[in-house]
Amino acid sequence: MGAPIPQPKVARISPWYRTIRSTQWKNLAAAEFAWVFDGMDMMLYALALTTIQREFGLTSAVAGSIASITVFASAVGGVMGGYFADRFGRVRVLVFSMLLYSLAKGAVTTSHSVWALGMWRAVVGLGLGPVWSAGSALVAETWPAEHRGKVSGFLQAGWAIGYIFAAVLSGLLLPIYGWRSLFLVGAAPALLAIWIWRRVREPEIWLGSARSSNVRAHFGLLFGPASRGRLTIATVICSSTLFAYWGLFTWIPAYLSSPLSRGGAGLSILQSSAWIIPAQIGAFFGYTSFGFLADRFGRRAIFQAFVFTAALIVPIYGLAARSPLTLLLLGPLVGFFAHGFFSVFGAMLAELFPSAIRATAQGFAYNVGRAAGAFAPFVIGAAADTYGIGSALAVTSAFFVAGGVMIRFLPETMGEELP
Repeated sequence: MGAPIPQPKVARISPWYRTIRSTQWKNLAAAEFAWVFDGMDMMLYALALTTIQREFGLTSAVAGSIASITVFASAVGGVMGGYFADRFGRVRVLVFSMLLYSLAKGAVTTSHSVWALGMWRAVVGLGLGPVWSAGSALVAETWPAEHRGKVSGFLQAGWAIGYIFAAVLSGLLLPIYGWRSLFLVGAAPALLAIWIWRRVREPEIWLGSARSSNVRAHFGLLFGPASRGRLTIATVICSSTLFAYWGLFTWIPAYLSSPLSRGGAGLSILQSSAWIIPAQIGAFFGYTSFGFLADRFGRRAIFQAFVFTAALIVPIYGLAARSPLTLLLLGPLVGFFAHGFFSVFGAMLAELFPSAIRATAQGFAYNVGRAAGAFAPFVIGAAADTYGIGSALAVTSAFFVAGGVMIRFLPETMGEELP
């Protein structure tokens, strides 16, 4: 018999995650943990909302306005942080913002008046705002184009993890030690900022970009003919979806814990925390799934699928107050679709603008959207005083739809290398 015919060797294709360098994973970890604690803080206030209302004797509109102050301050901090990240570096701004919001959260525990509470929550917001502007630019500029949607999804998933941490802390601490204990624990990220400062380096694309110390020239490029149209549409999309988001998720904990007479579900604080955790598990999978789907099918189509589905589910959720089981089952779906679409912003906004203005453009679009969203807790709170919380939540559906319509006016950027 003749010699066996040699078979051609088949090249093994490594899983995508094995192609990512350790420095890229480290950059993701830095931005991820900063974003975890950002999300945790916002949820801590939402979970403590009814307790704070009782202590200070606040109406829903006033309690919502304090949340609005934090969101609005975070919008101001985010716009400023984006510019500073382009000027001084993504890592430096990320570290500074973490130190600021950590210390301010500790100071919240000293509040014994509505004015003091509002002031310290505003400072917290100024620190929270730059986290996304700097962190999203840091990971977008260091990860490969074909995996940028995935890493954006991983980054956004930190928000869901932060929410879950907040729900667990609330269930353990709030009934026994009161709402101040939650914010005292929330000051821990200051320690993480030291690790980031020592171990994470600035992206090469930023170090090689044409940065300018001339503020007028910088913003002239941002609002110039090449960027102005994209920036305007991106800002409108962020504004509509963030209004929907903040209006919905600021009030869901109060919706779950408020009595049936006010349009709520009448659950205890412990039950409310338990009902929120499945929703945030759904959010985690929504964020991460969006990234994989957007890298496969495109940013725009998947974004529309998520926001249009959220617009359908939210009114059903708001009218299910008398059925705790229905709320429990719908929670993961609300979390999946009404959170997951945010993963588009870290990837798509980075792909629309050059490195010299990337963080500024991302920070501007996202945080002007936050400023618009800052009115949502007040608007939904005022509607809740009149119509009940469950019915008020349904208002957010119109804003989800608006965001889905507007994204058709932006180009598809899947797989594009960063300019």
